[in-house]
Amino acid sequence: MFHSMLSSLDTFVSWIQTMLYVDVVQPLLFKVGMMDYDEDTYDALYWVIVGVLEVLAMYAILRPLEALRPAEEWQDRKGVRVDVLYTWIVKLGILNLFFFFTFQPLFDSLQSWLRLNGVPNLEIDNLWPGVTTQPVVTFVIYLLILDLAGYWYHRLEHRFGIWWELHAVHHSQQKMSLWTDNRNHLLDDVLQASFFACVALVIGVEPSQFVVLVAITNFMQSVQHANIRLHFGWLGERLVVSPAFHRRHHTIGYGHEGTAYGCNFGVLFSFWDILFRSASFDRTVEPTGIRDQLGAPVRYGDGFFEQHRLAFRRIAARIATRRATAAPTDSAAV
Repeated sequence: MFHSMLSSLDTFVSWIQTMLYVDVVQPLLFKVGMMDYDEDTYDALYWVIVGVLEVLAMYAILRPLEALRPAEEWQDRKGVRVDVLYTWIVKLGILNLFFFFTFQPLFDSLQSWLRLNGVPNLEIDNLWPGVTTQPVVTFVIYLLILDLAGYWYHRLEHRFGIWWELHAVHHSQQKMSLWTDNRNHLLDDVLQASFFACVALVIGVEPSQFVVLVAITNFMQSVQHANIRLHFGWLGERLVVSPAFHRRHHTIGYGHEGTAYGCNFGVLFSFWDILFRSASFDRTVEPTGIRDQLGAPVRYGDGFFEQHRLAFRRIAARIATRRATAAPTDSAAV
């Protein structure tokens, strides 16, 4: 059944891909003299279609729920608009898939060298021979491993100051919505996509499975960030990250004060937070954002380019402060 669903979805996307390429893209490439890129363009079109379908499904399901059961009532949606731009950039770019397929030849060469030299690798089928013959079991194992990696990646983003300033672009949104998941500094997106591509390749994830893993993860994170008053009950909250659970992570003063301790770092599964003692199940709806946006505010920017520029400015300020703090110590040593 699992393979049948994947095959049906792949057939549908491939049909759209071929139709658009033959009727629209190929004539355009011919007209502008770029037929040398026809094969790469055809392959890239597949992932663009997947991204568009994902955004449409996300909006069709989550936007009505935001209207019916909002966690917060807003007078306007002005602060949300920039997140829509982030979503289209991220979904159409499909950075995770780009790095996965870019790194795959390098990993294939490395694994060949390891086999020739008798060095064991970390592919799941090597550690647990035969498990990959059970697609559903394999998929669940890959999902758990990638999600555990995601938990620690996310938690460390809050631990190191320079890394935090990139991630702060995401947390500076004070009107969380279904679009907020994709509100990330593009450098942070590149780092994250390359990290997960490496992990997936190391454990032996197949390309078709990686596509589905990315799609599920992206959709579930859109659910978590949606402006919906929703939790999954006592047991469900302790298994899967809900909008209520993740909202606590974005709440001012609880989830993420720069490099200080935070809570609810789980990407898909909340039991990682229980295991590593970072869970909070308080469902109180409180303001989201970053503490230093209040009072004497630190600027995080309203527009796409401004948010990226100010992040680099904050990083430069941290580096300058660190050097200034270290300078007296160096002088005393002399």
